[in-house]
Amino acid sequence: MATMYDVPADALIEALAEDLEDRLEEPDWAAFAKTGANRELPPEQENFWAIRAASLLRKVADRGPIGVERLATEYGGAKEGSNRYRVAPDRRADGSRNLIRTILQQLEEEGYVETAEGEGRRITPEGRSYLDETAGNVLADLDRPELERYA
Repeated sequence: MATMYDVPADALIEALAEDLEDRLEEPDWAAFAKTGANRELPPEQENFWAIRAASLLRKVADRGPIGVERLATEYGGAKEGSNRYRVAPDRRADGSRNLIRTILQQLEEEGYVETAEGEGRRITPEGRSYLDETAGNVLADLDRPELERYA
């Protein structure tokens, strides 16, 4: 049986996003919200919410139990220096905690993630089997010629 470690991460996230797009509802405010303080505009991807949810599900399964604070750090990046002439060094900025928290709550409602007391969130057995089942489907599809970019 294939696990999430047996397939490339980008192929797994893409497959999970296709499935989660129908299950998770993107809030109205998501079209206007930035993904972090270091971003200038909201994301322009069509199914950004599903892609971020799939990525979060994989991260929680890989590194869990993990909290929103740590996940915000991982989804953050460099923020340009505040000087007018851009000579100040870049500083770190975290990702949007509200976006991460809302997606994790939706994944909890689906039964894929649960809250660990004082430790953050961790994957449930249903979530693990969902990841492994999707990984098995991706592994079977990797033999198809149009998916050679993941090989």
